[in-house]
Amino acid sequence: MAVSRVDDANLGAAMAGQNNAWMPPVIASKQNAALFSDHEQISVDDAASSPFFGNVYVCDAAFRGQEKSPNALPEPIQLNVSSDGGDTWRTRQLSAAVNNIIIGGRQDCQVDTDSDGVVYVFWDGIDTRTRQIAIFMIRSFDGGKSFERPARVVTLATQTGLFDPLSGSNTMDGIGGARDGLTPSVSIANGAPTGASAPDRIVLTYANGPTPSDVNPGPNETAPVWLGIPGAAGVSWTGPVNGALTSDRPLFPAVAISPDGRDVYLTYDSFLQPWQSTTANPRRMQGVVRHADVSAGGALGAFTDLRRAPPGDARGSSQNNLVAGFLGDYNYAFATNDYGVATWNDVRAAADCPAIDAYRQALYNFLTGTSTTEPTAPAPNNVCPATFGNTDIFGGSYADPTLP
Repeated sequence: MAVSRVDDANLGAAMAGQNNAWMPPVIASKQNAALFSDHEQISVDDAASSPFFGNVYVCDAAFRGQEKSPNALPEPIQLNVSSDGGDTWRTRQLSAAVNNIIIGGRQDCQVDTDSDGVVYVFWDGIDTRTRQIAIFMIRSFDGGKSFERPARVVTLATQTGLFDPLSGSNTMDGIGGARDGLTPSVSIANGAPTGASAPDRIVLTYANGPTPSDVNPGPNETAPVWLGIPGAAGVSWTGPVNGALTSDRPLFPAVAISPDGRDVYLTYDSFLQPWQSTTANPRRMQGVVRHADVSAGGALGAFTDLRRAPPGDARGSSQNNLVAGFLGDYNYAFATNDYGVATWNDVRAAADCPAIDAYRQALYNFLTGTSTTEPTAPAPNNVCPATFGNTDIFGGSYADPTLP
């Protein structure tokens, strides 16, 4: 169970005394037995200069079907748009739906708007020309009613992690570990709230491999940060700059640019050991927040640390079925002209459970043919420390370090 916690006193002080009343929820995309909307992301057109000021945009990957089969399940990126505060919604499919062994699916959408109300939607998927994983972008100039076609490839990418048979997906920390992913993150300097003199600079980041292991060492993963400038012919991209410290293994990076386009904030989870081929060794990780300036000419500078959170052991996390860890791939960053706000997955309070480590190792041995005995999952309430599984979401606010 993830619990939100404040990691920086500034954020708590900023929230003190505020009226935190909530309005009733609205439903943008109704789910049913044949629809599962995943990795949704919300954005509001918050620049008064936009003709679509106040529009709300929610994008997601719409899994359609009864089973999550990688060889059969249709999986388009879709955008839900409301122009009346959430009372009504219209939905647009932005990508192909096909998902098979030839054309892979797509995930991890991001949506944001510039000062003119142009809608930008990004996601990751397979580029059919190169058969490589890529970051795609598509734009709308009429408030999400129609979109330019086709979606454009911003950049090719290298998948992070190594395959783990326990989770059935790539993991960042090792066998029986937590799933990973590219998880692109986007932010646009749209000059909010007025939109006046907005540079409309776009920053894009994602987790990029390859991944080193304890038996096959190599270079660490990176968090590439691209800087984009919109134009009549599209977006001109420069970079990337690695936003992570060279020795970090960044996962789930999230980026934000200030409304005036002068500051970029980046957060991610950094793994401090290579991918582990055994569950016996620690898997230390920590949350990181970094900052870079953007020059008047639009050049992205070097990133420096604003915060390194206390580390913990990722083995202290768990899926409900206990076969693997789980961190949740939802780190976020936001920025004003004076400070940035970041939230990240945190395991400082999670205790490793040796009985679970032994179970995951035995299950790995069984699935890979090293053992013929299928292990029985232990009862964590009886054999684990009380704080096993106690992963959290921490966050903080961080002043622009270059302000006078």
